[in-house]
Amino acid sequence: HGREHSFPTRRSSDLLHVSCSVGIAVYPEDGREIDILMRNADAAMYQAKEQGRNNAQFFTIEMDRRARERMQIENDLRGGIERGELRVYYQPRVDCRSGTLLGAEALVRWQHPQHGLMTPANFIPVAEESGLIIPLGTWVLAAACRQQVRWRESGFADIVISVNLSAGQLHDPELLATLQRAITEHGVNPAMIELELTESLLMEDVTSTIDLLLTIKRLGISLSVDDFGTGYSSLNYLHRFPIDKLKIDQSFVRDMLDDPNDLAITKAVIGLGHTLGLRVVAEGVEEVEEMRVLAAAGCDELQGYLFGKPMPAEAFENWRAAADPGNKGG
Repeated sequence: HGREHSFPTRRSSDLLHVSCSVGIAVYPEDGREIDILMRNADAAMYQAKEQGRNNAQFFTIEMDRRARERMQIENDLRGGIERGELRVYYQPRVDCRSGTLLGAEALVRWQHPQHGLMTPANFIPVAEESGLIIPLGTWVLAAACRQQVRWRESGFADIVISVNLSAGQLHDPELLATLQRAITEHGVNPAMIELELTESLLMEDVTSTIDLLLTIKRLGISLSVDDFGTGYSSLNYLHRFPIDKLKIDQSFVRDMLDDPNDLAITKAVIGLGHTLGLRVVAEGVEEVEEMRVLAAAGCDELQGYLFGKPMPAEAFENWRAAADPGNKGG
């Protein structure tokens, strides 16, 4: 069988909790050779992990099909990074009251030669598991830095470009060197780059994460917490993180007009953020009424289809010129 152990960071006052994800392949139904049995048990283990971990799954033919697809995506992605098949799309972020463009989130896409344009959900999990997230994330960061400099040199007023930071990147010992190299090689103002980390990622190892983020801040890069409200962060720790923004998860924004609880949570996050001296961004804004409610609650910035979908750099420039012709100098 395949299995995975999880050992959370232990402090002297903690208990050690061990969980196990188990994949089971049965002889001879699932294979008569040891390598086939091990491969199928491994596929079952991945299914156990996808089911929330800490459980057991028996191998099925469907798992084999998915495992082969996963392997194909990994092989294609490895070559796709080298062949330049990745693309960066940009989604605008605007001031809640004036509608002025403040920044853009850089979102990676993959122009697959057979399957067309693929969104992150189709390949980022495989990139994380295979370790390809490191070269992929490095590429996205460099592309965002280059684009920020191009827009600055073209006469557009500076906007902050935010880049998502994955778990694999956060744990990469070369992360700081990668960030410094991107800033130096491309001549970008680090104040114009923002890194987004999920709430759950921050809480994996609080002490070492705080130290790392403080070092990143010293480079001049700003930090935001993405998908806030969906994780399990402790308020005792939250105020210690050197972050600049909270991004309210779009699930709360999407349902807040119909669900009083989601509205209450949204308002509470905005109040909490301001109490901690942070700017608050609402994601997934699609309706004018949502914008009005968020503005009345004191939200600072908005992002969503109401203002613009993720788009290639050229389309973003056209959107920007149409939205605010005075934003371009020259």
